[in-house]
Amino acid sequence: MKKIALLLSSLLVFILLAFQPFIKTPAVEFLNSLNQEQRAKVQFLFDDTSKTFWHYFPASMTPRAGIQLMELNTTQKQLFNNLLQSFLSETGYIKTQKIIDLENILLEATGDSIMRHPEKYAIAFYGNPETDSLWAWSFEGHHISLNFTVLNGTISASPRFLGANPATILSGKRQGERTLDKEEDLGFQLIHSLTDEEKKVAIFQDRSPYDIATGNAPEVKPLSPVGISFGDLNDDQQNIFLKLINEYLATLPLEQANKRLERIQKEDLDMLRFGWAGATELGKGHYYRIQGKSFLIEFDNTQDNANHIHSVWRDFDGDFGKDLIKEHYKNADHHKH
Repeated sequence: MKKIALLLSSLLVFILLAFQPFIKTPAVEFLNSLNQEQRAKVQFLFDDTSKTFWHYFPASMTPRAGIQLMELNTTQKQLFNNLLQSFLSETGYIKTQKIIDLENILLEATGDSIMRHPEKYAIAFYGNPETDSLWAWSFEGHHISLNFTVLNGTISASPRFLGANPATILSGKRQGERTLDKEEDLGFQLIHSLTDEEKKVAIFQDRSPYDIATGNAPEVKPLSPVGISFGDLNDDQQNIFLKLINEYLATLPLEQANKRLERIQKEDLDMLRFGWAGATELGKGHYYRIQGKSFLIEFDNTQDNANHIHSVWRDFDGDFGKDLIKEHYKNADHHKH
């Protein structure tokens, strides 16, 4: 009898320990902090159509699914910040906060508190991280769209859009402060490293487009290959090229970023191209595109006298966790019959 009681006790401890870290994840802690009305507003079925609708316009122009930061109390906001920090690197979190803070600069410049508001950013969950092996969540508003899909702890994180308006603050106490400066400077460094003949190949268009070519499309296919290929560059140029790609990956936690870069170096190098459009000096409209076998990066700074950045990372087979969803349906027992 004592042995049975001991076995049951041990089993209970094992079950509690097994589920304890699962229950205490930042996603679950945030969701559990919400009241019933808030929870109903933030949580959707995994395949809800709003999951693949994303945009980088202000919330007053393009309403989003989910709950806005302004609807959360102080404790809930802190728990959300814990969640965001757990899915981003320190670099990624700081970039995100700087972009949100630019809403205060725009508010001061325009006085438009409806269009420009640092708490009109929406959080949405798809599925339940407390019970589901496959779930997703997003955070987006003006110039931010972060989309995460999770399958048994493996994370897909695209599309990832980050923008900056103004890209350089032109007046006031923060005059000269730049957001997304490394993405811009490394692009210039790469185009300036090319010879005149190489620039003829890399620059595919004299004028910079007004916006990224893919916009807010829910799904993207590879664009027409333009620009100069990775294999046609010398070692120094290739190093700058990889630094530029890595700057986009630096938004993610280190282990995740390193795995993605390793995959690119293994699978994408032969197909990597760097294409440029527009001016090759700061202050005039410019755009670049990096495309590989599996991904696309777009960067433009054309609007508002070339002081307004849009940048995006797209995965052709992984946006909104498409690759993880395929894996889930392939391997999950309840989908095999």
